[in-house]
Amino acid sequence: MTQVPGWLERLAAQAQRIRVPVPLRPPDGRGREAAVLMLFGEGPHGPDVLLIQRSARGRRHAGQPAFPGGGVDPEDAGPIEAALREAEEETGADPRGVHVICTMPELYLPYSDNRVTPVIAWWREPSAVHAASPDEVDSVERVPIAELVDPANRVTLRHPRGTAGPAFRVRGMLVWGFTAMVLDTVLREGGLERPWDPERMEDLPPDVVRLASRTG
Repeated sequence: MTQVPGWLERLAAQAQRIRVPVPLRPPDGRGREAAVLMLFGEGPHGPDVLLIQRSARGRRHAGQPAFPGGGVDPEDAGPIEAALREAEEETGADPRGVHVICTMPELYLPYSDNRVTPVIAWWREPSAVHAASPDEVDSVERVPIAELVDPANRVTLRHPRGTAGPAFRVRGMLVWGFTAMVLDTVLREGGLERPWDPERMEDLPPDVVRLASRTG
């Protein structure tokens, strides 16, 4: 068993205090309650975070890298329990080895009409992970923080709709959208970000656009 490292305590403290941008503030009385697990651990290449590659066969967010997570079910005690349950279902991560530190402010995803609570946790006793739900998850990766903050792996991604946002190229994945925005925020607020060039602009690849626009 390992204690929560100081860098993660600082990151979590800052993450709880972030100001949610207006477009991501949940509207009154709308949206399904959901949660994602930001599970940080100490891996073979230093501190890392658990990400999944969603199945290209999925109906929502097909093929996109993401944090494990999903909707809060009626039997869940709340977003923390939902995040732990979904992570176990999707990756096989044993919740008994996960120490929950805090939750971030709720964020709204208009496309899927979800009110998402990010749950920050420390993997005090890591367990083997894999694509435990093949219909929903293609692969599972423990992505080193060092790779996420490497300026060579960072880019600003432009969507055909005209919007743009941060993205990461790591472990053969293009991490963009909501997941990249949350990672960008917590790494910056936690003091882990390294200087990078946000003017390095790329267009969202057509195949990614096609999968992302799928609704059924």
